[in-house]
Amino acid sequence: MSHPVFDITGRTALITGSSRGIGKALARGLLEAGCTVVLNGRDTVALEAAGEELDGEFSGRVHRAAFDVTNSAAVETCVAAVEEQVGPLDILVNNTGVQQRAPFTEFTDEQWHRLLDTNLTGAFLVGRAVARRMTPRGRGKIVNICSLQSETVRPGIAPYSATKGALKMLTKGMCADLGPHGIQVNGIGPGYFATDLNAALVADDDFSAWVRGRTPAGRWGEVEDLVGALLFLASPASDFVSGQVLYVDGGMLSVL
Repeated sequence: MSHPVFDITGRTALITGSSRGIGKALARGLLEAGCTVVLNGRDTVALEAAGEELDGEFSGRVHRAAFDVTNSAAVETCVAAVEEQVGPLDILVNNTGVQQRAPFTEFTDEQWHRLLDTNLTGAFLVGRAVARRMTPRGRGKIVNICSLQSETVRPGIAPYSATKGALKMLTKGMCADLGPHGIQVNGIGPGYFATDLNAALVADDDFSAWVRGRTPAGRWGEVEDLVGALLFLASPASDFVSGQVLYVDGGMLSVL
């Protein structure tokens, strides 16, 4: 039996970008912990497929909310609908993110704005909409999925790193504003994980060898490695933890 401070049975969570990859794994983790989970994505086909898969295992506790996190009006409307139809949100996980790789001088305006809108503005819009409802209730947990690149960078991903560094500071700013209302806001910073987003890197033998050699754990992360961090940050165990980014990177940030 787990310690009661980690008990989140009966809580309701919204996870953006949860039809695949990290978001879907985090959704499964919260469902296994006894939460009701609202999945989100723009791709309704993928969202429905993920919902059907998870609903087969956790019947009655899986819901879907299809909306674009970069559309302010849609965010406000859909968050309100979720609270009306499913119930008050106790947990928000801002997970939606995209990656784009190119030399700095070759990045286009369109690519820059896509990264900025999806990785940063989306977290702001959804975080604001949910926090407006958490604040009167005097409690809530918001977890922003940051990145190893919130602290470090490699060639070819300058705009992506800029958005993730900004998301780290948005996390701290949300902590400052929302803490007095009983809401804890933290981040999780994944290292190199074997996901669809990194498929090309995983398939690159030289890069994979670099990752394994550079990481004290000696391997790529698996999406399930992130679940424990989320359970901590979503539970009463972290009631006096806020404004922090918990890096789940196999030790990469700690070594040269």
